[in-house]
Amino acid sequence: MIHTTTIKTTRLSPLTLGKYRIAACPRPLPGGLFAAQVSIASGSGSASTARLMRFDSAFPTHDAAVDYALAQGIDWVHDTARLSVRPN
Repeated sequence: MIHTTTIKTTRLSPLTLGKYRIAACPRPLPGGLFAAQVSIASGSGSASTARLMRFDSAFPTHDAAVDYALAQGIDWVHDTARLSVRPN
């Protein structure tokens, strides 16, 4: 049996940091909690890359999941930028 749930979602505008677009993609969990997910994309056309990170923590509100996801995405971009300028 397939269960479906209809929820009202607000489409968030992605943040842009340098060449990266960061977008929170929270999803509802059973019991009214929310899971945080973040999409990080760069490039365009055939040269584009994207990644989706999902996190184990459950959040009491949609906004809390969004805040956490965006913070994690921003941290990832900063870490990536810092590693790319560090000599090997």
